[in-house]
Amino acid sequence: MGVPGAFCEEEFGMAGSDCGGTDGMADGKSRFDDIYAQPDPRAYFGRLAPLEYEIPHHAQPAFRRVAAERSALDDGCPGRPAVLDVCCSYGINAALLNHDLTLADMYERYTSPALRTMSTAELVARDKVFYAERRRPDAVPVFGLDVSAPAVHYALEVGLLDDGFTDDLERSSPGPGLRRALAEVGLITLTGGGSYVTDRTFTALVDCARRPVWVSAFVLRTVSYHPVVRALAAHGLRTTLDVSRTYPQRLCTDERERQYAIAAVRALGGDPAGREEDGRFHTLHYESRPDAP
Repeated sequence: MGVPGAFCEEEFGMAGSDCGGTDGMADGKSRFDDIYAQPDPRAYFGRLAPLEYEIPHHAQPAFRRVAAERSALDDGCPGRPAVLDVCCSYGINAALLNHDLTLADMYERYTSPALRTMSTAELVARDKVFYAERRRPDAVPVFGLDVSAPAVHYALEVGLLDDGFTDDLERSSPGPGLRRALAEVGLITLTGGGSYVTDRTFTALVDCARRPVWVSAFVLRTVSYHPVVRALAAHGLRTTLDVSRTYPQRLCTDERERQYAIAAVRALGGDPAGREEDGRFHTLHYESRPDAP
């Protein structure tokens, strides 16, 4: 649950820098571009399993809670409000939100020897059944946004996303399809994508909204979320920060990345002791809602 009151960078120890807040240090963070270019998520889970990538696990109960709260809000619009998952990759958050399964279940499935030799077509066919059998009765419509066309295509093919888009809002405005979808969106979610999308993306999204939009975001402590907070505030959204804890994301890949994480957190006024100093990225959880229902 967010702390009551507006976001305050002094209170929360967050520097009011440009998005990222780590100029000159970004080259120390490992990139995983290749695992998002595959036609299915086996390489994604295979690469991230040894790094204990876990933030979707921590986001699962938070997103279920806030999605239920947003669905219960009578906003005067017909139909249930949809969730838009930003940087959705292969639909991991959608899978965990709308299905009776855990992130551990997904790791076990996609790293299992039984699935290793399947073609993508065979995997898609099996995954359609796998997810359909686990669909929760309280499932909500979920749209996905990611620049990786293969990842979005997979999530659509197996039924994790109701619609998916590859618009790069850091470079251009939403296309007609995304604009139409945004009229149905009541909740925007994010896990870790704060390293790649800025206030430009969030401004483009809320500019096109037709329903009251809430935002629930898990953001690495190595980047500043303050520009997004300012952009959301300009659209009447008040952001609160869960100061009770941090949420581990994954292990650092090597010593160079660990040193990057330590320096980036310190540059934003944070304390890396017991977190990044121990070789693991951590996130903070922010929630943004309209000042008035």
